[in-house]
Amino acid sequence: MNILAIGDVVSNIGCEYLRKKLPSLKKMYGVDFCIVNGENSAAGNGITPQSADFLFDSGADLITTGNHVFRRREIYDRLDTDRNIIRPANFYAGNPGKGYTIADMGSVKIGVINLAGNAFMEGANPFAAADEVLKKLDECRIILCDFHAEATGEKRALGFYLDGRVSAVFGTHTHVQTADEQILPNGTGYITDLGMVGTVNSVLGVSPEAIITKLKTGMPTRFDNNEGECMLNACLFEIDKQSGKTTAVQRINIRG
Repeated sequence: MNILAIGDVVSNIGCEYLRKKLPSLKKMYGVDFCIVNGENSAAGNGITPQSADFLFDSGADLITTGNHVFRRREIYDRLDTDRNIIRPANFYAGNPGKGYTIADMGSVKIGVINLAGNAFMEGANPFAAADEVLKKLDECRIILCDFHAEATGEKRALGFYLDGRVSAVFGTHTHVQTADEQILPNGTGYITDLGMVGTVNSVLGVSPEAIITKLKTGMPTRFDNNEGECMLNACLFEIDKQSGKTTAVQRINIRG
């Protein structure tokens, strides 16, 4: 089974580029299931029902999120009712939404876990949260984990912690694709960060001028998304349906 995981989609320009490239990408690689991180898909920041629908209409089967998921209140009800949009499982229990879901593909059930990092972020212990969620996914032969975290060390540690217990662990949040895709010793596919879908000549999808101004002055700055050449960062995991182990990993970086 071919699973495509796509990095953080940034604002309208990222959404439009995803719609332009994803259908042909899915056809080219024979994608069976596509996960997209959509926490930055709304203009400005966060995710809205409109930006979520745009991602689904563009070819996403499931949307994961991260630390910006609650920035737009209009998504709260949708998080509670749509099983195909999930937020980190290690946020407060009373928060809107849920931290995992199960996709029934007929011949196999796919469990998907969303976690947030603890280092420099708001997520409670992601290791303990992963243990708790895995108890609820016994029926799933394939299990995927989007770990939305800042620190590379924390991401790799969780990858090894879940090695052999899940099919793939892929990091999101930094918007910079890492070149460390691999199959861990016990069969779990891994990459520290998928990257993003957004403008190439930017600072994580935001105009360099806006970020420079904020860093020079320390004052709040509107994060505008500049136009120009775009890129789509993703990773393709080939997973055996019977064993649930990853048999191949391919990093994808499309530009222009």
